Amino acid sequence: MLGKLRANFRALCVSLLLAPSVLSASWIVPGAVWTDTSGNKIDAHGGQILQEGTTFYWVGSAYSNNEVPNLYSSTDLLNWTFLGPASTAIEFMYRPKLFTSGGKFYIWGQVNRLVQALESSTIGGGYSVYGSAFSLPPDGRTYSDEGIFVDSTGEAYILTSADSNNLQINEINGGSSVSIGTRVTDLEGAYEAPGLMKSTGGIYYLVMSTKTGYIANANQFWWSTNIAGPWNGPSGIAPSSSNTYDSQNTFELKIPGSQQTTYIYMGDAWDSQGTAASNYEWLPITVNDGAHTITLQDYAFWKVDVSTGVISTSTTGKRYDAADGSIMRRGFEDPCVACERSVHNIDPLSNVTIRDIEGTGEPQWVSIHYTVSDSTAGDAYVWLNGEKIRIADKNSRAGKFATVPINLTLKKGNTNVLTFGCHAHAEDSDFVAHLEGIEIIDD
Repeated sequence: MLGKLRANFRALCVSLLLAPSVLSASWIVPGAVWTDTSGNKIDAHGGQILQEGTTFYWVGSAYSNNEVPNLYSSTDLLNWTFLGPASTAIEFMYRPKLFTSGGKFYIWGQVNRLVQALESSTIGGGYSVYGSAFSLPPDGRTYSDEGIFVDSTGEAYILTSADSNNLQINEINGGSSVSIGTRVTDLEGAYEAPGLMKSTGGIYYLVMSTKTGYIANANQFWWSTNIAGPWNGPSGIAPSSSNTYDSQNTFELKIPGSQQTTYIYMGDAWDSQGTAASNYEWLPITVNDGAHTITLQDYAFWKVDVSTGVISTSTTGKRYDAADGSIMRRGFEDPCVACERSVHNIDPLSNVTIRDIEGTGEPQWVSIHYTVSDSTAGDAYVWLNGEKIRIADKNSRAGKFATVPINLTLKKGNTNVLTFGCHAHAEDSDFVAHLEGIEIIDD
């Protein structure tokens, strides 16, 4: 009997050692792969968040599962638990949005260019089809993209765009029988991915992207003192060259904290085909009602205290300069003091190896500080202790921005070896990279 217990204990120890490590998330990392509390990649695109009590519920299309509406829950906006599909009765529902009315919860999404409603008595699941799909009054328009906005008065609105090259805002008739109501705004323009927020100063800000499919563009905003307009704009929410930090709008989340009210831009960081490999780009929004502007704050790592509304950004741990590494072949050190001892001209026949990197033995965020000559002409890679990793597989910002955080599991101690190199898509390409160094981020 004792031998059997020992054998079972040894088996348990082995199973624990082999089990995948799933650690709590400490940061929102825009563009990086985001996993749920079970270690699976979050799949909730074109979505929205609704707070119910102290819990946030995230609904979005499952691009790995026929675009059914997936649901996740969180109490801190960092760690998300997968609740399952809201309903499997409806497939190919795009940009689903969640709201509550008359003691029930509703998901409205685009199915076959029409509004399809789902209803449940509980927010976390059990949704059933609520009526037939419908077009948009008063003239029966169809659409591709949608948003939901609930005003400070409690009135709810649906925003739709794209098919008619008009942004349309309709009231939602609430109560025990929910339906679409009067159109209050009809703004002309070839825009999509609408979202709406209202500042504490009472200014409405409407956010949309231009129509470029899954290719990122410079998202725009309009402002008004009345949801019915007139609307002033458009203006950019980020530097136009950033293409909204390589993302497309889906929703603006308001956190009414005890110390400040914080607004969060929720965007999709689409890949070129709009697949489940796409990631998410969440960034804080700075609001200036005096100037009637909203601006995205570009942080590589950040989080918000959902009780106070206060934003925190990361602190840096240890930095390893590229010039301290071993340079193979054509790469050369930059003598410029302001360049932080970079290595230039890293082509597909060159690499930089940095040794003696200290790790914890658990997943850690590592910022790779590098640029490339042309993000469409090749890819950068790292080899961590001999394992090859394509940086773009870890973060959709790869090659487009100078700081690219990726999540890596470093061995415990200071024996880790990281090699940085690149690969050109064409043999005759002059694709090269420039590496400044890496930083280990403290939690």
